[in-house]
Amino acid sequence: QVQLVESGGGLVQPGGSLRLSCAASGRTFSHYAVGWFRQAPGKEREFVAAISWSGSSTYYADSVKGRFTISRDNAENTVYLQMNSLKPEDTAVYYCAARSPYYTDFKGPEDEYDPWGQGTQVTVSS
Repeated sequence: QVQLVESGGGLVQPGGSLRLSCAASGRTFSHYAVGWFRQAPGKEREFVAAISWSGSSTYYADSVKGRFTISRDNAENTVYLQMNSLKPEDTAVYYCAARSPYYTDFKGPEDEYDPWGQGTQVTVSS
């Protein structure tokens, strides 16, 4: 059973950077694709980025493309989300979630991700 724990959130000024980490327990984590999602106050949770099990394929929401980079280190059982040029509209709770190797596509709708981490707060404000 894979379990996920996010870290690295915090308060940052507009234009700043943060790196989020998603640390996993479980020997089979390297078999799972992983997605990052976020939920801003009063809004629906939305997709941010996804990475295949090997790290060779990535996919981003248009709103973060060119600013965020998803990567992984399977030896460390960790997936990262490097966030640059942060904007106030990036303020949200960020979640990572694992996608079973049952699915042939490394990305998909939220209900195809399980388990989820507890989330980490990112606040972009001056």
